[in-house]
Amino acid sequence: MNIQHTVKERFLKYVKFDTQSDHSSLTFPSTAKQKILGQELVKELLEMGITDASIDDFGYVIGTIPANTSKKVAVICFCSHMDTSPDCSGENVKPIVHKNYQGEDLVLPDDETVVLRLHEHPDLQAQIGNDIITASGTTLLGADNKAGIAEIMDAANFLMQNPHIKHGEIKVLFTPDEEIGRGVDHLDLKKLGADFGYTIDGETLGSFEDETFSADGMQVNIKGQSAHPGFAKGKMESAIKIAGEIIAALPKNRLSPESTADKEGFVHPVNISGQVEEALIDFIIRDFEDHKLHEHEKELKNICENVLKNYPNASVAYRISEQYRNMKQVIAQHPQVSAFALLAIERAGISPKKQSIRGGTDGSRLSFMGLPCPNLFAGEHAFHSKQEWVSVQDMEAAVRTIVNLAMIWEERA
Repeated sequence: MNIQHTVKERFLKYVKFDTQSDHSSLTFPSTAKQKILGQELVKELLEMGITDASIDDFGYVIGTIPANTSKKVAVICFCSHMDTSPDCSGENVKPIVHKNYQGEDLVLPDDETVVLRLHEHPDLQAQIGNDIITASGTTLLGADNKAGIAEIMDAANFLMQNPHIKHGEIKVLFTPDEEIGRGVDHLDLKKLGADFGYTIDGETLGSFEDETFSADGMQVNIKGQSAHPGFAKGKMESAIKIAGEIIAALPKNRLSPESTADKEGFVHPVNISGQVEEALIDFIIRDFEDHKLHEHEKELKNICENVLKNYPNASVAYRISEQYRNMKQVIAQHPQVSAFALLAIERAGISPKKQSIRGGTDGSRLSFMGLPCPNLFAGEHAFHSKQEWVSVQDMEAAVRTIVNLAMIWEERA
């Protein structure tokens, strides 16, 4: 497949758009600047000949690559998110292309303390001879998920310019606010009109993920007993100190993010606030099996109750909220979605790596909304950090995979 790639140039352009989302914002999208990139993407899609490309008030970019086959083919959607993580600055990103990487330390010039070393980033071992793109040392790069955007755009451009490549109707979707868990809050699936989808938001070359964590949030509300600190003996039961004891009582060598891997779940405090009279602890609960979420929640409640035994005038209440569920529960009902993706990776000359995501994606939510949507590699690495990187060759491989996938759906129709 002879693709005259535009993915590198598109990526270098897109990362210069500051599109950080904002947890504290009450608007949607959470930051208006995400729509500036969205407007640029619409402009480029229209220039390709995708005549219905548009951005709505919520910041969703949608366009249609028309079918060019007489077969009745399922409508597939390729999706990536426009926002970058609030965890690291995305303002004034200066991308640097390190050509013909040979395993050397990559010292980033705007902060020479930021260094990519081969032993710290073992995936670089597979990149010898490739062209590595990083930021300059003071920001993240934005490969998560602008690599995916650039790959979808390159594939769309190729398909529009090569009508002899047969495919069904294809939807292009770019979402805001994925990094803060709101990416599909206002998406109109009827307007999108797709039967199956693929997020292009994965890491290592060839990786394919059809399974995510299931996730709950659990808020622990501690009511203490306040008293004037000068006259508090035998009276005060500080909610702040009770919260501290609960945190200290959490398991150290298991059931925490820092002590688990692979299919192991965890309980993780992400926020704590309060005063003597009342304190709140927000936890996230994660596991690949729903019933284990409930086991972890029960264990956390037991920890809280044991701490409260020493505070007869204090109390604790719990609020559990479902966040998302393992998308495998949906995708397993449509085995062709995964089978075609793995075949597309193979056709791109890559060994597929089927993996599970220790997190969630837009695809998790989309799957349960009625659009089965696993995740394909985009080539992004060390995301949410100043050491973030991607290789040009991996992005090009992702483009080939997307095009192959469009062809396979038509062939098998």
